Parts: sequence; C-alpha cells; structure tokens
Amino acid sequence: PKGHAANWGAGFLPSVYQGTYFRPKGDAIDNLHRPKEHDPSRQRRQLDLMSNLNRMDLKRNPFEQELAARIESFELAYRMQSSAPEALNVSSEPEYLKNLYGLNQAKSKHFAAQCMMARRLVERGTRFVQIYSGGMANQRSWDGHSDIKGNHSGFAAETDQPVAGLLTDLDQRGLLDETLVIWAGEFGRLPVAQKGGKPGRDHNPHCFTAWLAGGGVKGGVSYGESDEVGHKAAVDKVHVNDFHATILHLLGFDHLRLTYRYGGRDFRLTDVAGKVIAPILA
Repeated sequence: PKGHAANWGAGFLPSVYQGTYFRPKGDAIDNLHRPKEHDPSRQRRQLDLMSNLNRMDLKRNPFEQELAARIESFELAYRMQSSAPEALNVSSEPEYLKNLYGLNQAKSKHFAAQCMMARRLVERGTRFVQIYSGGMANQRSWDGHSDIKGNHSGFAAETDQPVAGLLTDLDQRGLLDETLVIWAGEFGRLPVAQKGGKPGRDHNPHCFTAWLAGGGVKGGVSYGESDEVGHKAAVDKVHVNDFHATILHLLGFDHLRLTYRYGGRDFRLTDVAGKVIAPILA
C-alpha cells in the first residue's frame, strides 16, 4: 500500500514492535521455507549462537534499539518457518467457508483471502492483524477523485461478503467476543462533486465513518451525527484521539496512564486529549 513500511512501523516505540508484511499473492514472505540441508536442530543451534553474540553486543550498547529488533527478527523468522506455512495456507479451508468468505468469486477472492488469513492468524494467537482494501495507485484505491460511484461500488462489492464472512466465522468459533474488528480509513469524501464526465469527490477530514465489532463493543449501535449534507460532524463529535482512547480501553489500557518515554518526553498514545466513547461499550 501507499506509505509502505510507515503503515506497519512501530513509530517511536522500539523496532521490535513493528509489524511483518505479508504479500497478498505468491509466497507471503521470502525464504519462508527452510533449506533442505538445514534440519531444525541445526538451525536452532546457529540461532542460539548468533543470539548470544548479539546479546553480548547489546549489553555494551544498551540503547541500540535496532540491534534488539534484529535479535527478535531472527527468532521471528525461525518461528515463522516452523508455523507460518500452515497458518497461511487458506486453500486447506473447507468449501463451505470459502463460499462464506467469497473466496471462490473473482470479484472478492483477493480480499476474501486476506480476511481468511487474518482469522487463521488470530486463531493461532496473533494479537494484531492489519489488512488493506485498495491503498495502491489511485485506480486501485478508494480515493475516488473521479467516477466515485463506480469506484466505491466496485470496492464495496470486493469487500462486503469477505467482511461479513469474517465476522460470522469469528462469531461461530467463539472468537468475536475477544477479537476487536476495526474498519476505518483516514478521511471521508466531501458532499460536493469534482468536475468531470464521471465526477468524483475530494477528501473530507471533517466527517466520515468508522465501525467496530466484537471485542466489547455493542452491536447495532451508531454514535454521532453529521450535518444535513455530510460535510462536518455535528452531534456527538468523535476526534481520532477519542477513537484511539476507546480502542485502547477495549484492549485493557487506560490511555491517560499509558505512556512511553521517547526523546526525553513521556508520550501518550492519545497525546493530550481523548475520551473513551462509553455509549458504544457493551
């Protein structure tokens, strides 16, 4: 997606907390399969030796965060070689689930595979999974500056069934109550059209929709209202800091007390604002 690693980087947190990118097609990760000449015990001994040497260096340079991240990346790679091939193999799913997600339909199969992979990762203990719809070049993005009707209708058709399938599958497995599902972008669209034969709409950061499901959220509840044309939020306004505060609360954190020291300052993830949106909590 646009922005590349900035989308799953760790920000000012230590690099060990950054995400791992999976390709949507082909091999999800390079070198995922262990070389035939390396049996697991031999590879484990090599990693232990490398880890010990790196940790000796880390003791001499305790503020070298990139070294700590490198140590963890080697361990993560080893664990992935052991378990990721099976976890990422959505082709092993039964036909009824492929149909539930829309994996057998040309229009939705790409996003359906991501949703199914997300469920398989969550089922195996992965704590955070982020998937994307669009986000590439403008012709493969929700950024509908032209032909917004065709753009949004197309992406809705790609994502509607897979998202519904994911929520249904999580619920049937008893995972939805403990899994918070978040659907959001960084802005909405203006209520006025841009010029052109197939008009689109420009960015609108003042009013747009996000939704949450599972994980302690009330079902079937809406919160907040726009003005009559959808230009600005008008009733029960929600700032992005409020949204983040609510997510942190649902994860079990007090956003007012959760800080991380960086550059000589204690940072809060909601900066100096934000309140939990209590009416949407179950």
